[in-house]
Amino acid sequence: MTEYIPDLIPSPERLTFGATCFRLVLSMLLGSIVGFERRRRGQTAGVRTFSLISMGATLAMVLSTYVAEKYGDGDPTRMAAQVISGIGFLGAGAIIQMKGSVRGLTTAAGIWMVANIGMAVGCGLYWISVVATGLIMFILVLLERIEHHISLRSESRIIRVKVGVILHDISKYREAMKQYGVVLSNFFVEYDFEQQETRLNLVVVLKENTDYVGLFSAFENLYPTRSITLANQLSI
Repeated sequence: MTEYIPDLIPSPERLTFGATCFRLVLSMLLGSIVGFERRRRGQTAGVRTFSLISMGATLAMVLSTYVAEKYGDGDPTRMAAQVISGIGFLGAGAIIQMKGSVRGLTTAAGIWMVANIGMAVGCGLYWISVVATGLIMFILVLLERIEHHISLRSESRIIRVKVGVILHDISKYREAMKQYGVVLSNFFVEYDFEQQETRLNLVVVLKENTDYVGLFSAFENLYPTRSITLANQLSI
């Protein structure tokens, strides 16, 4: 006599009520995991957004599969293609461009990936969906820590310096930036001879852990400095 083993995980081949509910719950949980991480980072798209996207993609795949099985007509991949196209609008809405700085690219990529995970759950690829969610969390959490640890992340910024003299040589600024590991990629100068003032726009590449306070203090000690600002966008 064989022992009865309950079917805790519905078979991907059977599109029953229980299997459909299981897929929706699983996609909700997987989407929520990614959404929680994004919300913890201060992004607008959080747990609810990611879980709804994942569940919506799952339901779309379930409906597409149901139509194909019920009526013997239709291509399930057509609805999947529409989901991928439509999710691009949500991803675009997560991207914010402000003063030359672009934010939300990672969240937009996460939205696109979670939609694919939802479709995978809808197709019954449960373990593939779980593995994909784990890889997303590895990318969002662990890889970021590795980047910070080895200081791979660099940023392009504009340092604006206003001094009370007419400058014809910026070699001292070059030396100060070199001392703090800042790379000067370009610079622009504007003179005001009436006010005896020079405005420098230094286009630099710097690390996230750059000591701005020390760098600006070094700048201030070079010439009579009236202001120093850090910006994302060039302004002359």
